[in-house]
Amino acid sequence: MARVTKRKPVSATRKTAARKGAPRKARAHRRRSLLWRLLRWPVKVCAWAVIFCVLWVGLYRFVAPPGGIYLASEAWRLGGVSQDWVAIDEISPHLLRSAMAAEDARFCDHYGFDFDAIQDALEARAEGRRLRGGSTISQQVAKNMFLWHERSWIRKGLEAGFTVLIEAFWPKRRILEVYLNMAEFGEGVFGAQAAAQHHFGRSAAALTSTQAARLASVLPNPKERSASRPSAFVRKRARSVRAGAQTLERQGRDRCAF
Repeated sequence: MARVTKRKPVSATRKTAARKGAPRKARAHRRRSLLWRLLRWPVKVCAWAVIFCVLWVGLYRFVAPPGGIYLASEAWRLGGVSQDWVAIDEISPHLLRSAMAAEDARFCDHYGFDFDAIQDALEARAEGRRLRGGSTISQQVAKNMFLWHERSWIRKGLEAGFTVLIEAFWPKRRILEVYLNMAEFGEGVFGAQAAAQHHFGRSAAALTSTQAARLASVLPNPKERSASRPSAFVRKRARSVRAGAQTLERQGRDRCAF
């Protein structure tokens, strides 16, 4: 004969707790549902923005960029600018090395951010000394190609994001190629080809080591410095840049550009 097991009666206290817990769980579920409805569209917008930026950066690995916000604003202000896109093989090796020596000597060794240069810039600011830029060539490409020049934390944050994408999707040669085609070498003069013709009446491929060093020396103040009419400061800086370029070549620290 089967034995019947009697279920113990549920106490009144437990029944009361269960009745009170049900509305509490329902309220928590409604709160989570409301929070998701509030966050759903911002999350979707952010996700699509990231996807768009990834595709944008990926496209420019293979396609010559039409220009950035700053170039467009200068073209509007001046009524036009001079720029002729050329492949990196049509740019003098002297200018490749000079650009690295002047703006980012550790270009081949970092992944978009030179933390030593950033630390030096922070220490200079804390000590009240003349500030040195801590931006790498990759960061400058991110700013010139995809963003605006106004200083703000929002722009710096976006610049960091684009720098990560650029380093992830572009080889170093492509980064340097875009940089030298977008950099400003004089008022309304953008890119190595236009700069070489404007200042020296020759192509970017024909630049000598001295001319390349002078072009790199006008960065990052091309409106105040001239490569064809160099001041004493530009001449001195050009000698330093030329020596730095020779050091990069001798030590093999220019390997990523060739």
